[in-house]
Amino acid sequence: MDQGGTAGAPTLADIQAAAGRLEGRIARTPFLHSSTLSRTLGAEVWLKFENLQFTASFKERGALNRLMTLSPDERARGVIAASAGNHAQGVAYHAARNGIAATIVMPETTPNVKVARVREHGARVLLHGADFSAAAAEMQRVAAAEGLTIVHPFDDPAIIAGQGTVALEMLADVPELDTLAVPIGGGGLIAGVAIAARALKPGIRIVGVQSAVFPGMARALGRFSGPRRGGSSVAEGIAVTEPGALTRRIAGDLVDEIVVADEDTIEEAVALLLGVEKTLTEGAGAAGIAGLMSRPALFAGRRVGVVLSGGNIDTRVLVAVLQRHLTRIGRMVRIRAELPDNPGSLARLTAIVAGRGGNIYELRHERFSAASRAKESGVAIDVELRDADDLAPLIADLEAEGFAVRPEAF
Repeated sequence: MDQGGTAGAPTLADIQAAAGRLEGRIARTPFLHSSTLSRTLGAEVWLKFENLQFTASFKERGALNRLMTLSPDERARGVIAASAGNHAQGVAYHAARNGIAATIVMPETTPNVKVARVREHGARVLLHGADFSAAAAEMQRVAAAEGLTIVHPFDDPAIIAGQGTVALEMLADVPELDTLAVPIGGGGLIAGVAIAARALKPGIRIVGVQSAVFPGMARALGRFSGPRRGGSSVAEGIAVTEPGALTRRIAGDLVDEIVVADEDTIEEAVALLLGVEKTLTEGAGAAGIAGLMSRPALFAGRRVGVVLSGGNIDTRVLVAVLQRHLTRIGRMVRIRAELPDNPGSLARLTAIVAGRGGNIYELRHERFSAASRAKESGVAIDVELRDADDLAPLIADLEAEGFAVRPEAF
């Protein structure tokens, strides 16, 4: 495609103009090489830390560019958006900074902390419906009734142009990149990135990454034929059922591959980035790394720029992700032991665990378990080990003390 080959799509010039508008108003986030991830993943990996934007997401770029292209009349009347996440924060924050009244329609199921965050940025929040579709319908109604301008989260040329400024920065910093790995939800980010990158470096490979639970773009482009799963996703920022009409056309023209990553791999990518780079990403933000983990042959030996698109992960989700990670690598284990129901038995058991460097997360003393004998009591313990190889010696030590022990699945 040439620079304006898809009807209605922004051009490279539009994206460069957006970069001029955003300069000094949006963080020019770091774009750094990761030696450890490069060694681990078999490719030369650079990370674009969009999780370090003020609202912890790339969404600020498109939101601000759209706000700055409003007419004076549109600015005076105000804007409206439907979102339960990063787009809501981006619109609310930059609208307030530019003296524009913003209304955000959020589903009634939105966590209170997200609602509070948007209100803190000065936006009027309307809670409506059980899901995004209902909130979006209400947005349309309110926009028509009050004369507000809709700021769409992805299917808008100005939004796409703003998101495309990510690619301008990446290629300016590391011109030798030959591959970009970009999360896809509605498609605004990858559409903008693809337009800019392809115009600047025609031979570059553009790879999108989606969750297997929400492979909307891959399915729409005929690149995924797996079963429709539905349900929740740890990558809620890209949990979009249907991509935009414009973004779909752009992706169809310019995106080379779409990798569909399973939920476990996305979780592992979050844990890997936190463990190696000490950077916190949400599931969607780690999707690019999940793509490299899912299809290593596709990226092997290449110079890959990965967009860490956001860092707004719920604390409870993060705890669950990290605990599940420890379980997968064998450092978090559950052991059931039968011990004599007399004083000191439990103390001896916990002393053996401590002697092997185990940290007990939870202990359940089941005196009346039907699985235990009358003169015994069952104990289930969740233990964090220093290393997965410590499990066999720990069990051997417990058995040597006379305890009947068996590992159990979580």
